[in-house]
Amino acid sequence: MNTLILGATGGIGAATARALAAAGAKLTLSGRDEARLSALAAELGAASKVADVGYESHVKALFEGLENLETLVYAVGAALPEPLKDADPGRVRAVWNANYFGALWVLKHGLGRMNRGGRVYLLGARPELVTARGFSQYAASKAALARAAEIARLETRGVTVALVLPPAVDTGLWTQVGQAPKGAISPEDVARAIAADRAGTGETELRVSG
Repeated sequence: MNTLILGATGGIGAATARALAAAGAKLTLSGRDEARLSALAAELGAASKVADVGYESHVKALFEGLENLETLVYAVGAALPEPLKDADPGRVRAVWNANYFGALWVLKHGLGRMNRGGRVYLLGARPELVTARGFSQYAASKAALARAAEIARLETRGVTVALVLPPAVDTGLWTQVGQAPKGAISPEDVARAIAADRAGTGETELRVSG
């Protein structure tokens, strides 16, 4: 099962890489942190390609030479919370590049390389959980991602585009605001849900529970 995971050095990305590797997937991993990416690739016997999804050219190059893809996981994400009155252009761009534009370039350049019956997993966010002070750009970018996924389904035949909607997940993202909320699930919980869905019939909306 040829699989590409973007954001593979993050909590959910790394956990998903391990879960799919255990299920027999042939992995190509991507991320910005070359040292962590190389270490994970060596652990799992995977190929790796460094890329910054904020640049369409990086994403386009990432897909060169990758054919017959069966699974694509977009696990890149950023929050960088701040009040609207303090919105910093650089931080806003970073959030949108990670949560929306990177996924857009992945859909643009990746869908045409997917085998029929392939699955694309996009890490989304439940609106009721991210409508909070300081999270305007995170919430807005994840909402844009959800709408783009809907359109991708209309424009694509033979490939399932799934939006993964976990509750709060205990990853490094929460260090930006202190600590993960009580009851947050683990990255491994999300990874297991993705792996189970990939082994099954496939859902377009994958609501993950602990």
